[in-house]
Amino acid sequence: MPKNAVQLQYEAYVNTPKLWWNNSVYGLEQFSFKTETSIPFSEPLPKGIRLGKRVEQFVFHELRQVPQLNLVAQNLQIQQEKHTLGEIDALLVKDGTAIHLEIIYKFYVYDETVGSSELEHWIGPNRKDSLVEKLNKLKHKQLPLLYHQETLKYLNTYQLDISNIKQQVLFKAQLFVPYKHTQAEWHEIHTACIMGYYLKQGDFIDFKDCKFYIPKKANWLLQPQIDVSWLSLDAFSNKMIGYFENQQSPMVWIKHPKGRMDKVFVVWW
Repeated sequence: MPKNAVQLQYEAYVNTPKLWWNNSVYGLEQFSFKTETSIPFSEPLPKGIRLGKRVEQFVFHELRQVPQLNLVAQNLQIQQEKHTLGEIDALLVKDGTAIHLEIIYKFYVYDETVGSSELEHWIGPNRKDSLVEKLNKLKHKQLPLLYHQETLKYLNTYQLDISNIKQQVLFKAQLFVPYKHTQAEWHEIHTACIMGYYLKQGDFIDFKDCKFYIPKKANWLLQPQIDVSWLSLDAFSNKMIGYFENQQSPMVWIKHPKGRMDKVFVVWW
């Protein structure tokens, strides 16, 4: 991996499309903004910071470059005595309007055996979460936190009037469809979010002449990089045994003999 991996991760975050436009999904309105400059990301990140928290830092860095935007608070913990009720990702003022912003960056695979609608078919690669679960959590838990009695104390500190605060989300995602999937169109999501496909163990035979690399989770953001330690199918298959035993679905980069590179998940199920 190149030395400037964090900058590449930041650029990959910036270039990831929003999962939908406007407020077409669950009535959740996507936050819209435009930067006039592109300052490289050079802020220190804590060692081992989770991917979601890493992306939040990328968002805050980008927001600081937006004219007429004031980032009032970030990662605001709402406490009731010694109990943490939750966290508000960001409070900001843009063009004179106060906004409560929740930040989401997810990876989902499409499984038609789950649920009965397009949105319900998008699940986490390990089958432990889903898009619909996250949307419901946003709508019924994370966004309502703004109106909790304890939150009002913080809003008063920042001189924000709760009756004038808009609630929006910045929901970006990378989506992966089944191998050889041929669905013609999608109605609920932004198709530019589809970054690749996912494989099962039985599909490996189709890739016997390819090379493989398992990136660490922070690099899931990236498009495949050429300068990595590629594995043969045999070496890769041996490495996958542990993932399957632990019911883990890693992201994998695949390099084809003629140089094309694919970004995929290999699922355990």
